[in-house]
Amino acid sequence: MKSFFPATCILFSLFVFNACVQEDPVPDSVENRPLQLVEAFPNLSFNRPLDIQHPGDVSDRLFVVEQRGVISVFPNQQETGEKSTFLSLVNQVNDTGNEEGLLGLAFHPDYASNGLFYVNYTASNPARTVISRFQVSDSDPDQADPQSEMVLLEIDQPYTNHNGGKIAFGPDGYLYVSVGDGGSGGDPQGNGQNRATLLGSILRIDIDGSSSGKNYGIPADNPFVGNEEGFREEIYAYGLRNVWKFSFDPESNRLWAADVGQNRFEEISLIENGGNYGWNTMEGFECFDPESGCEQEGLELPIWAYDHSEGDGSVTGGYVYRGTAIPELQGEYVYADFISGRIWSLEFSDLSDPNNSELMQAPFPVAAFGLDQENELLICGFDGKIYKFDYQSD
Repeated sequence: MKSFFPATCILFSLFVFNACVQEDPVPDSVENRPLQLVEAFPNLSFNRPLDIQHPGDVSDRLFVVEQRGVISVFPNQQETGEKSTFLSLVNQVNDTGNEEGLLGLAFHPDYASNGLFYVNYTASNPARTVISRFQVSDSDPDQADPQSEMVLLEIDQPYTNHNGGKIAFGPDGYLYVSVGDGGSGGDPQGNGQNRATLLGSILRIDIDGSSSGKNYGIPADNPFVGNEEGFREEIYAYGLRNVWKFSFDPESNRLWAADVGQNRFEEISLIENGGNYGWNTMEGFECFDPESGCEQEGLELPIWAYDHSEGDGSVTGGYVYRGTAIPELQGEYVYADFISGRIWSLEFSDLSDPNNSELMQAPFPVAAFGLDQENELLICGFDGKIYKFDYQSD
C-alpha cells in the first residue's frame, strides 16, 4: 500500500533523522509523490452520475449519464463551466428503484461517420430493461434526435434491483450488455444458471445485422448458436449475479468484469466466450448454494475477490490503465467499492497470484470509472462531481 502522508522532519529524543539536515533537497520524481483525487471539472455538477464516455470522434468531448435519464455533453477542459443536454429520457426512464434508471451509454465504433449511439435503461409497465439505438441530430453535434429511438431488445425484470446496465462495444465490433440475475436476494428464480433466460449474463449482439425478425444479429461464434436446448443465443457468458461495470483492455482485448456479491464477497473476473461464472452456486471463491460441498467443475473462478469485513459492499469495475499521466498505474486494473469509496489497483502479470494495492479512500460513493480520448481515467462520484487522479504537490 502506498503512503499518502507528506514527508516531515521528525525529531526523536534518541535519533535525529537525516531529513532534518539543512541541505538542498533532492526533488522526488513525480511518480514518487502520493496520489490524490481532484475535481476534473470544478465548475460542473451532476445528479447521480453513473457513466462517462467519449464518442471516439477526436472531438475531445465527454458525455455524462445521470441516473434520472439525462445525458450531458461538454468539452474535456478543466475550466469548462457549461454543459448542454445531449438527450433527455426522463419521461420514459423509471428510476424509482435505487438500481433502476438510465444505466449505460455506448457510441458506435463508427460514430464519427454514422452518429449512432446506444443506451441501456429501465422502464415500467411492464418493468423491463430496454436497449435502444439513437441518432445524433443532423444540425447539432451536441444534440441527439429524441425521435430517432429504435428499440433493439427488451428484457422483463421481476424485481427492481440487479439490472446490470453496462453496455460497451468490444474490439470485435459487437455490443456487449451486462444483465443482472433479476434481483431480490440469493437469485430465488435460479436465473444465474438458467441459459434459457437473458438474466444473469453478459450478452453479445451484432447491432449491424438482424436475424429472426430482431433488430440485431447473433454473432456466429456466440457459444450457444444453434443449440437445441432452448438456450438464448445472445448469451456470451453466464452465472453472473450483477455485473455493474465491465471494460475491455485495448492492448490485450481482455474483457474485465466486476460482479457485485450477495453479502460476503465482491469479485473481479476475466470473461471468456461461453464461461460459467458460478452464481448462485458460488459467491467469490466460496460455495453459496449449497453453503458447502458445491459442485465446482466447469465453473470459472474470479481472479480476485474481497470480503465485506472492512466496510466494503459493492464493487465498481474500472479499467486497465493505458494512459500516461499516472505512470505507476500503467497496465494495472483500477477499480473501487461503491459503499466504502476505497480505490485499488490490481497488478496481474501473474493471473494466478495478482497483487492488489489500495490507492486511497474517496469520501463519496464511487459509481463509475470512465476514460477520455487519451485513455486517462475519470471517476463519477455520487456527490455529483467528476474526479481524476493527480499527484500531490510538494
